[in-house]
Amino acid sequence: MLPREQWEQFEHSILCEKAAFSDNSAGREREEEKCPLRSEYRRDRDRILHCNSFRRLKHKTQVFLSPAGDHYRTRLTHTLEVSQIAGTIARALRLNEDLTEAIALGHDLGHTPFGHAGERMLNELSPYGFHHYEQSLRVVDKLEKEGRGLNLTHEVRDGILKHTNAVAKTYEGYVVRFADVIAYINHDIDDSIRAGILREDEIPSKITSVLGHSKSSRITTLVSSLIECGLNGEAGDEDSLKMTSEVETAYKALHKFMFDSVYTNPVCKSEERKAQDMIAYLYKYYTDHLERLPAMYMNLAYHYGIDMAVCDYISGMTDVFAVETFKELFIPAAWMIK
Repeated sequence: MLPREQWEQFEHSILCEKAAFSDNSAGREREEEKCPLRSEYRRDRDRILHCNSFRRLKHKTQVFLSPAGDHYRTRLTHTLEVSQIAGTIARALRLNEDLTEAIALGHDLGHTPFGHAGERMLNELSPYGFHHYEQSLRVVDKLEKEGRGLNLTHEVRDGILKHTNAVAKTYEGYVVRFADVIAYINHDIDDSIRAGILREDEIPSKITSVLGHSKSSRITTLVSSLIECGLNGEAGDEDSLKMTSEVETAYKALHKFMFDSVYTNPVCKSEERKAQDMIAYLYKYYTDHLERLPAMYMNLAYHYGIDMAVCDYISGMTDVFAVETFKELFIPAAWMIK
């Protein structure tokens, strides 16, 4: 037997009956010969890990714009934390870890520079709207590999698209949705404490008495609660994965506390308007000067329209590249007199 076939057989012996099995995948948009070594989902995981968009995540904002410090999260470190948490849940529930990891690694590939501030601005500017989860799917379908896309399996694509506000067709996809919020709410607390805009003892006791008094204990409580409740109903049901009522209530209270204390904090958001103005200037410039887009994006404009191609280009920028491009286009260069 090929190594892939051995692994597929192993999945059937170890995973629960509700898991997504690699040899039962709905396949890819373009049919390919299967890899002799890797399962379909493992292959997708590797394709995402090696793509350009994944590497650019290391220079994209998570919450704090261009933080002056080595220990603040970026979009890449967030993605890795989501993958770790999702993998822990998937293993405990005997779901397919390869599928879970592939979805987790790809879920934020379409995020803009400057985090959700950039996303909100593009959503405001584009007549089609802009949402990072839809853009993440567009990245893997249309933008990677010079427009050829990664040709991922339907299950991975579905999980990427639905990781924010919908229920994926697989339990693995829904696990990533929970892992995403568990990761960001807790590492945002950690980063906020490091930035000096929040203290651990400011989190209300009604929350910490249930979830715990540290990042580690809160993550453990939330993850354990999901595992304790187990898999319910059928994949795709809203309540197919849930926390206990006590933990869910405390989590929702923590989420509200973070929005009130951090996500709308003027210190945290002090530079957002500048970042959004830069994106607005770039958007108008490229819609008016299509010829200045790289060749691939000019081709995308021909097929999908100028607005979508400009969103593709800007959303793929890192924070640093967006700033440097803005400077090049709008800030006069120093005149060097010889």
